[in-house]
Amino acid sequence: MNDKPRVWISRPTFPGIVARLEPHFEVTAEPDEVSFSRGELTARLAGQDAAIVGLKERIGAAEIAGATRLRIVANLSVGYDNLDLDALSAAGIAVSNTADVLNESVADYAWALMLGVARRMGAAERWLRAGHWHATEFKAWLGMDVRGRTLGILGMGRIGQAIARRAVGFGMPVLYHNRSPLPAATERACNARYVDKQQLLRESDFLILVLPLTTQTRHAIGAPELALMKPTAILLNVARGGIVDDAALAVALRERRLAGAGLDVFEGEPTVHPGLLALDNVVLSPHIASATTETRRAMTSVAVDNVLAMFGHGPHAGRPPNILNPNVL
Repeated sequence: MNDKPRVWISRPTFPGIVARLEPHFEVTAEPDEVSFSRGELTARLAGQDAAIVGLKERIGAAEIAGATRLRIVANLSVGYDNLDLDALSAAGIAVSNTADVLNESVADYAWALMLGVARRMGAAERWLRAGHWHATEFKAWLGMDVRGRTLGILGMGRIGQAIARRAVGFGMPVLYHNRSPLPAATERACNARYVDKQQLLRESDFLILVLPLTTQTRHAIGAPELALMKPTAILLNVARGGIVDDAALAVALRERRLAGAGLDVFEGEPTVHPGLLALDNVVLSPHIASATTETRRAMTSVAVDNVLAMFGHGPHAGRPPNILNPNVL
């Protein structure tokens, strides 16, 4: 009889990395991307000792009701708004994330979105694919210079700091707002200055959101906040859907009270607000800011490390390196 603990992996990842679990666990890995119903997810978790899941898996008290053996849920993400941390903690289940390993790739992507919106790349590509060519017209496809503009960052954690460091090459002053100011040495390294939220909204030419989604940050950018922004400003969200009121944003963009937006995340993913889909002054992408081979491999490796450590294996034995609720250990 196989008496190894069991681990379930909710989506295809990287077999060579997952193989590190096999000497210690009975591993069940889903071969295809699937969106599980609540009942299916509950059934998958029952009888498992560990689970490696993604943002599509929303896990709370109902989903773990029959998972009496479950000791850890390792999230393939930095954010964990898909998990009810209180419910899992109450059940004695550890929760981990993949902090740090995706900072640089997400920062790169934030800049890609910013440049794409500023230079109208999405609309121009669609125009070209439709068989048009207006590049020879002197005033066609005029965009917005990035260099020297004011970059605003709402949420100055590790990813926000990585975004700020890149602004030096574009000669951009950086403003930021956070729950509290960063240490002076960190501000100097990022060439960034702390301001209150209203000043950030009023003065930013490009505003990048890098906040976690919580009850406090839901709709942190809604109609009142959008009204404070310059009509020439561009909003970018590489954090979480729900931080922005997408309906209010669509109206502001349609009425040209905001020049443009770049969005990698949306309220109600995978559904995108139809008002956003109809606009040409917004660049949209399907939550792929961390989607590089190197980063996704690193995220898988961190999740595996957390599971191994929970069961006393690997260099972090007994102490998962990215534990979010250490009180359960």
